Amino acid sequence: MIDLHTHTVFSDGVLIPAELARRAAMAGYRALCFTDHADASNMEHILRNVRRFVDEAGPFFEISLFAGVELTHVPPALLPASVARARELGAQLVVVHGETVVEPVAPGTNLAAIEAGCDVLAHPGLLGEAEAALAAERGVALEVTTRKGHSLTNGHVVELARRFQARIVINNDAHEPGDLVSRDLRRKVALGAGLSAEECEQAEANAAALVQRLLRG
Repeated sequence: MIDLHTHTVFSDGVLIPAELARRAAMAGYRALCFTDHADASNMEHILRNVRRFVDEAGPFFEISLFAGVELTHVPPALLPASVARARELGAQLVVVHGETVVEPVAPGTNLAAIEAGCDVLAHPGLLGEAEAALAAERGVALEVTTRKGHSLTNGHVVELARRFQARIVINNDAHEPGDLVSRDLRRKVALGAGLSAEECEQAEANAAALVQRLLRG
């Protein structure tokens, strides 16, 4: 299992990176990316500290660890510069908080995030056809999430991703220990969203491919 979307005390998570990493490893995860909520006000603080932790302590954990951010409620017009800035500051993975139906995310965020070249579009809500097609073209992964609320539109995301052959990844959006779901529940959520057994395996392979890219630097 791989989780590319997690939160620590550097935003609204409840665990410091070390404890989240340890708990994820013990729950059976083999790779994890810290992606705390970020905008221009805190991005440098998050990445300076979390990247230091990953670089210094990462080799001592039984799990591959990466430092990233989830750009959250950033105005669409600012997303290109924000994605570029995150990478300059050392983000190994850039997630953008998509247009989930349970938060007032600015319209146009999904499209702007894909155009800006993020790695993962998180919980993209009622994603449009043009956005799904562009995600497929640009190689941006669309998230199927196990998180309550955000998961309401998983089925819609799956249907469009399948139609336009966009990549899917499965993430927990973990904020606390209980969010690190078991392999069985993770699979059930994916199947319930409409993925076939083969597509579930492909989604896991997509995450693994992203991890391999990160390991290569």
